[in-house]
Amino acid sequence: MTSPPTRPPRDGVPDHSTAHSTAHRTDHSNDHSTAHGTVGASRVHRPGRPDPALVEVDPRRWKDVRMTSHAGLSPFDPPDVEWTPVSPKLARARFIMVAVVGGLPLAGGVVAAALSGLAWLWAVPAVIGLLMLWDGLLIPRQVRAIGYAERADDLLIRKGILFRSLVVVPYGRMQYVDVQAGPLARAVGIASVQLHTASPGTDAVIDGLPPEEATRLRDRLASRGEARLAGL
Repeated sequence: MTSPPTRPPRDGVPDHSTAHSTAHRTDHSNDHSTAHGTVGASRVHRPGRPDPALVEVDPRRWKDVRMTSHAGLSPFDPPDVEWTPVSPKLARARFIMVAVVGGLPLAGGVVAAALSGLAWLWAVPAVIGLLMLWDGLLIPRQVRAIGYAERADDLLIRKGILFRSLVVVPYGRMQYVDVQAGPLARAVGIASVQLHTASPGTDAVIDGLPPEEATRLRDRLASRGEARLAGL
């Protein structure tokens, strides 16, 4: 493009209007070519609006969206399920078992260490005592983690703290249901419901139920299992 001729300066004074118009055209052409040539294939970011390139390409943004969409989901907590806890008396029964099973070795270790006079032998009752203390701390949490839920087609049973498990027992696979209670369970007033299915590996048990709840659950599960088998 041929630039327009400049007028000669009058009395040695340069023509500022011509220089200003030329500079304005040059700046405008540079801005125009930069907007259409340099930016070219990329999107033009407008102030005040989020950059679309960040939303589509930035992996950090995608990671945040993915984590937010899956937040709160767990295979051990299905949605729309109301869990029924077991009786707190189950913790009392387990405390008694820990005291009986660990108390005898603890007493024997203390007596042996005291009679022998060997200092290192006190490590045996110390280890047994720590294990009993650890069990005593875990038992209340383990009992609170046990629960069951009756759904339209199956029964859910969950348990465990460090190693959690969720068992799904379809009503149609139940063969029979029975109630069990040993001497200690009867002493504290609890019972267990044993679920027997077509496969022995899928049997399940619910411990720590009050006797009346165990009877009700046994009859309800048996009737639902018979109804599903009859429907098949």
